[in-house]
Amino acid sequence: MVRRTGRRPGNPDTRDAILGAARTAFAEKGFDGASIRHIATVAGVDPALVHHYFGTKDKLFLAAMNSPIDPSVVIPEALAGDPDLVGERLVRFFLGIWDSPAGKAGVAMLRSAVSSEWTARLFREFVVSQVLRRVRAVVPLRPEEAQMRVSLVASQLAGLAMARYVIKVEPLASAPPEVLVAAIGPTIQRYVFGDLPGVWPDS
Repeated sequence: MVRRTGRRPGNPDTRDAILGAARTAFAEKGFDGASIRHIATVAGVDPALVHHYFGTKDKLFLAAMNSPIDPSVVIPEALAGDPDLVGERLVRFFLGIWDSPAGKAGVAMLRSAVSSEWTARLFREFVVSQVLRRVRAVVPLRPEEAQMRVSLVASQLAGLAMARYVIKVEPLASAPPEVLVAAIGPTIQRYVFGDLPGVWPDS
């Protein structure tokens, strides 16, 4: 069999090389700035092989982050339904993931982001490109307010993850999910749709 030139053979080493190049590119250039062609060049493969392994750039990014979920699927599901219950649904959905076996990957990702600036950049790109953008695409928000609102939501949920799953502050760490849904859901709801005094004084 004649091996094609210009690409690595299709094996685990090839996949690891692509993922390594992708992590570096996403951390240094951001999600929008990193291209499949550049990642393929660094990995020593054809761009078509990157698509063969991972499909889209979004899928490659999720693989590079070792994400336990695909936000393009789960976020629309979490946000579908009564707009007045968006806050509760987001918290319930968030806890459902982090309390599941998949949550272990999230805890590892968060710990790594805290200890490494390089990983923190990757985690930030994940939050912005894969989570916040998808929330903005589903929830009808005024363009001039959307970024601040979804950033506030992210800050609340990231703080919850850190306190409950990493630092394990009691009684938060062992509280039943529905207790947290009832306590935190209204705050998320206000961040999404409510008045935020001092942020937009003319609104």
